[in-house]
Amino acid sequence: MTSNHNIKFWCALLRTPKIGCHTFNKLLLKTTPEELFNHSSKDLRRWGLHPLSIQALQNPNWTDVQKDLDWLNQDDQHHLITLKDPQYPPLLKEITTPPPLLFIHGNPKSLCPPQLAIVGSRNPSITGLETAHQFSNSLARLGFTITSGLALGIDGACHEGALSAQKETIAVMGTGLDRIYPARHHALAKKITKLGALVSEFPIGTPAKAHNFPQRNRIISGLCSGLLVIEATKRSGSLITAKMALEQNREVFAIPGAINNPLAQGCNALIQEGAKLTTHYQDILEEFNILPDSTQNTSPQPAFDTLSISQKNILDAVQFNPTAIDNIVEHTQHPTHLILSTLLQLEILGFISSENGFYTRLK
Repeated sequence: MTSNHNIKFWCALLRTPKIGCHTFNKLLLKTTPEELFNHSSKDLRRWGLHPLSIQALQNPNWTDVQKDLDWLNQDDQHHLITLKDPQYPPLLKEITTPPPLLFIHGNPKSLCPPQLAIVGSRNPSITGLETAHQFSNSLARLGFTITSGLALGIDGACHEGALSAQKETIAVMGTGLDRIYPARHHALAKKITKLGALVSEFPIGTPAKAHNFPQRNRIISGLCSGLLVIEATKRSGSLITAKMALEQNREVFAIPGAINNPLAQGCNALIQEGAKLTTHYQDILEEFNILPDSTQNTSPQPAFDTLSISQKNILDAVQFNPTAIDNIVEHTQHPTHLILSTLLQLEILGFISSENGFYTRLK
């Protein structure tokens, strides 16, 4: 790992105005951060740096840099990993603009095993939350580290799903790691640091700014082999992450929904554009050539009493012979889009099967 003596120069360069990831990484091809602060103004101008950058490099704000160093020394679970560090996640290093410096609260080794990102709406349906939790839990048990963005809604449910399986999960932040956003996920963030890690490219003290979150999305997708989208409107930030995943040659999966459900429109659009339609976690395993036989005993079958009230009501309407969706709607009086989503989850959990638009109860 980079020494504490050298890391201060990385932090100082990270805080230099008008130097983003692209320029930072270009400079790394020419010199080291430590050497950069010893270069003349003439050299810095020749490299095309902005006058504000040159001024900051000639007179670094070591007071702000000390905030990063103090945070690093606060806790043995606080880490700073540079792009040159052997612990830097290999998949993330491959993207067009990898973050030159990663702040990590938790276990840095948890960033390297196979990861699957799961993202979606901040205002999901109850069924969407259940879907996120169940997919995350099952995939975590099967060996994937679950990665998301700690946002309200689907992100939070994904982290909780992995944690409930006692498996690692990664939360990529759009703030400095001294600031948990949203604040109501403070307890969740603390749990994540025990089994996985919080990750950010932003220096300590960085507040929640709108433009930081699309930027951090490339890290969510960049860390992962694939990305699953659960409930997303047409203008959802999750679609930005999915687009970045495609640009990074990652596999993209999406769970479909009813055509008149606004929360399904983003996922349906992704499927039209080539994302893999996903109705079961084994759809994801197949894409990665993971044989079902090697995993069939790793995830325990859920019991009836673990289902939610809405899942139980809808399951009760499904007969042990093929049942039409209209009969289920009539029996439960639930909205059709909710029934369809819940039937999908009951099929994933092994309670029902579906064929030609009919549903059959299995247990």
